[in-house]
Amino acid sequence: MPSITSAETRTVPASGRSAPRRGHALRLDIQGLRAVAVGLVVLSHAGVSQVGGGYVGVDVFFVISGSLITSLLVRELAATGRVSVRSFYARRALRLLPASSLVIAVTVGGAWLFLSKARLAEYAGDALASALYGVNFRLAAAGTDYLAQNSPPSPFQHFWSLAVEEQFYVVWPLLLVLTWRVARGRRRLVAVPLGVLCLGSFAEGVLVTGSSAPWAYFGSLTRGWELGVGALLALAAGRLEGLPGVLAGALSWLGLACVALAAVWFDDGTPFPGYRALLPVVGAVLVLAGGGAPASYGVGWLLGRRPLVWLGGLSYGWYLWHWPLLVIAPAALGRADGRAEVPLALGLCAAALGLAWLTQRLVENPVRFHRDFRRRPGRALALGVVLSASAAALALTARAVPPTIEVGDPAPALAEALSAAPAPQARLTELLASSPTALPSNLALPLTEVKSSRSAVYRDGCHSAYAATRTRPCVYGDRTSSRTVVLFGDSHAAQWFPALERLATARGWRLVSLTKASCKVADVTIVADHKPYTACDTWRADAVARIKALRPALVVVSSSDAGDPARPAADLLGQWTAGFESTFRALGASGARVAALLDTPWPKGDPIDCAARNSMQLRACAKHLPDPARDVTRSAAVRAAASASDAAVIDPASWVCAPRTGVCPVVVGNTAVYRDDSHLSEAYAEALAPVLAPSLDRLVGAR
Repeated sequence: MPSITSAETRTVPASGRSAPRRGHALRLDIQGLRAVAVGLVVLSHAGVSQVGGGYVGVDVFFVISGSLITSLLVRELAATGRVSVRSFYARRALRLLPASSLVIAVTVGGAWLFLSKARLAEYAGDALASALYGVNFRLAAAGTDYLAQNSPPSPFQHFWSLAVEEQFYVVWPLLLVLTWRVARGRRRLVAVPLGVLCLGSFAEGVLVTGSSAPWAYFGSLTRGWELGVGALLALAAGRLEGLPGVLAGALSWLGLACVALAAVWFDDGTPFPGYRALLPVVGAVLVLAGGGAPASYGVGWLLGRRPLVWLGGLSYGWYLWHWPLLVIAPAALGRADGRAEVPLALGLCAAALGLAWLTQRLVENPVRFHRDFRRRPGRALALGVVLSASAAALALTARAVPPTIEVGDPAPALAEALSAAPAPQARLTELLASSPTALPSNLALPLTEVKSSRSAVYRDGCHSAYAATRTRPCVYGDRTSSRTVVLFGDSHAAQWFPALERLATARGWRLVSLTKASCKVADVTIVADHKPYTACDTWRADAVARIKALRPALVVVSSSDAGDPARPAADLLGQWTAGFESTFRALGASGARVAALLDTPWPKGDPIDCAARNSMQLRACAKHLPDPARDVTRSAAVRAAASASDAAVIDPASWVCAPRTGVCPVVVGNTAVYRDDSHLSEAYAEALAPVLAPSLDRLVGAR
């Protein structure tokens, strides 16, 4: 998101001393291009499917920002031979921080009042990172966390682009000054190191998009080339002014067409940025380059229209306000799913535009152009420090004083009750039937910590990521034991690790964990990220080969019922049955017994958020059988394949849902059942070890 208007190229001093103000006409087409860019982003976020790739507006912003900021710096260098870095950052502070600090403060308040009480600490952390312009790194790290990928978006998520810009501008003015002096002001030579850095950043973006999409999307190293291309354009501005009018006009229209094509062609399933980012970036470059030369019929005829120029002037504030409204307002309006349908979303975006107008008139301009800061960069920097510190302090305060989650009476300690019971399954059935109606005051793990709790397979990096094609040797329990048990499957197998580790430690088993994100046990290629998940097929084959070499006593397999075949057959039941049977037979060839754990019942939405919202009425969050079954075809296929291959089947439904009533509560005893919208919590899985034990003991002893 650019943080400078084209008007600043002629009205704001480029340094604390003096800089030329004349001879640089206001580029109305740039303001219009900003309007197009922010409009695409807003429409995309509002759910308008026709512009599913509207996120490319951010790429356009990066090019504009790199071009305008570099133009200011180059003019200052040409006029004075130096750049006042102090004044540069003072201008940035006055331009960015008044509005962004206000939005952060209001968003923190909105999140505290209306969003999930269980996530307030997470949102406060995002607010702190946004205030310090580092939220892109936080979002990238969260995006690589498989268990956090289905979480609702943060109301501060859009600050990532501002963070990328400011990280770029920490380095760019210093690099520009250094290369300018070495090249003695020859712009062609100044452009050489910048061009090399842009190529490196682009190559990094292409490579990382294929291996770690969150880091590619949010990373400053993978996005820096887009700002750098804008900077290169600024260095070439003098030559571009000599373009023939006909050519310049044609280029500008072609550029706008490229941006529009990217917006309607791309969608959420498009791997991005990668090489695809070239389309909107080149489009923005062509619009700016073509608009720099006199052209009677260029795109400036359209982009220079008064409504677009007006909207472009409000683009920064609109960008800041629209996303928090889209995230918080639906919750404030009582929508349980926290989502806004397109008509409501568009209405909220219109309200955000009104807030942007008010913010510009009452906050941004009065501060930026106040006489107390004119030619006084020290005061501007001090104001910036105060604003950033205030926003950070508010975020820390919200984290330290979270909203209260009401609780009821204490409940029986689930883990202790099952461990002490002579018949754990019977005791569990009793506790399921008498599940608390209010959140227990003695919850085994605070509700705010259930989501962040991670077992050893996640802490040790043993749960393979999407791109992995080879297994890792992750061994637990008694590593010297001659009796090996293997846990094999996707994250719905990994959710059972706490129970298996507890049993392995108690019984002296050697436990080997082989799990991978969304990789099904069945030998069926599924779709992941809108393409065949071939990395899963390769990894599965490698895992089966490793298991054969281990010659274990038992292989416990499980996988989620989610996921569709890349090449679905007419008979889906037959396709899945054949896939499971193929894997079960291959595992049985190792001499091991195979225990197939059916998928666990799925909760209603996000159970932790629901429990925080309905802490005194937990039954509002419960589901009833058979609704929690994600795919009955898949469970039927597992049973049929197990019957044909002599594998055992373990159905955990009665461990999660009350057998008589079919009610599937979100809290049993003093323990939250789920961590998110599909996985069991670490504490609940571990507590179930005594219930799982009899089935596994029989199978291990029967080898």
